[in-house]
Amino acid sequence: MNFILKAATVIDPLSPFHNQTVDIFIKNGVIAAIDSLIDASNDVEEIKLDTLHVSQGWFDSSVSFGEPGYEERETIANGLEVAAKSGFTSVALNPNNLPITDTSSSVGFLKGKANDHAVTLYPIGALTSKSEGVDLAELYDMKQSGAIGFGDYKRPIKNPNLLKIALLYAQNFNGLILSFPQDYQIAGKGIVNEEEQSTLLGLKGIPALAEELQISRDIFLLEYTGGRLHIPTISTSKSVDLIREAKAKGLSISCSVSVHHLLLTDTELDNYDANHKVLPPLRTQRDVNSLLKGIEDGTIDMITSDHQPIDIEHKKVEFDHATYGTIGMESAFSILNNFIVTEKVITMFTKGKSIFGVENIPIAIGNKADLTLFTPRGDSTFTQNDILSTSKNSAFLGKATKGKVYGIIGNGKIILK
Repeated sequence: MNFILKAATVIDPLSPFHNQTVDIFIKNGVIAAIDSLIDASNDVEEIKLDTLHVSQGWFDSSVSFGEPGYEERETIANGLEVAAKSGFTSVALNPNNLPITDTSSSVGFLKGKANDHAVTLYPIGALTSKSEGVDLAELYDMKQSGAIGFGDYKRPIKNPNLLKIALLYAQNFNGLILSFPQDYQIAGKGIVNEEEQSTLLGLKGIPALAEELQISRDIFLLEYTGGRLHIPTISTSKSVDLIREAKAKGLSISCSVSVHHLLLTDTELDNYDANHKVLPPLRTQRDVNSLLKGIEDGTIDMITSDHQPIDIEHKKVEFDHATYGTIGMESAFSILNNFIVTEKVITMFTKGKSIFGVENIPIAIGNKADLTLFTPRGDSTFTQNDILSTSKNSAFLGKATKGKVYGIIGNGKIILK
């Protein structure tokens, strides 16, 4: 399919056309021409969208679907459509399906289900067999089959020696190890942030200390072993400080923050809405301010939606018994764009590619077209009608938004809303 994007403003610091409004001719999945005005021939479709902006395709480093095992929450096919219409040309899929993604064949299954789609799916393999935290899974074999990292989703590595061995072993093939930041024993039976709000609501708390102790331990191990360590979805002020200090030492450590931890606080829990029950829990405004500072100074490497569809049977129950998680891909850009300048949002959606081994493809003539199409303009409110996922558990319902995603171009295909 050949087409021309008309009057597209390029947002890509790596492109010679950064901040210019141009026409982009895409032929057979490759950028064939970029100019101020390109006339279309008879067999070329023109795509004209209001205040169109184009950037490198966005990458989401923490996405859950459901298939295999939990198809009622989200299938891979629908999840990839949601990703495309949310602006993501590549996603890292968490190993929280059933069976757990802990073998090369399970990685191959996921890759096969995503074949021939505009969005590229990159599986994250479980760090331990069945994510039980006892024995290392088939890390090297999974790497050979296409896994881009290894971690037990939302499950802390209780045994420090296991993490030590993983960090040492993965250096043989430049593997990326993910360690969820929570000390299981300190967290105990807590379900929300341990602060004034948890006391007022009568809910058991998870102290910030549970996250910070685990990160401190992991940094000590990384300093001892070397290797590459990624801390997903940090949520506290002290966590930002710890990772900033580790980077200053030259350690190969990276981290992400979810959209909901970056913008929401535990005051959202006033009405016991289980859509706000997430892990790590929502923290305080002080924590949010530190996370935003970590975005600005480069301590935090990427923002993720941490998209986790949960079916209604596991959300519309008593708060204590509700399953953790919120969907987030559909709202990620427009919510962030209301608080952070557009170019910074795009940076945080693309910067993580290099850490996970996903190719950055600048917007330039001769390069493959891997593009996100969006507009930063237009105020609205996020409603049920904006949800594309099978599951509807969004923490951002009723929140103000700015801008919208039009779709993506990837793998020689175009998907528009």
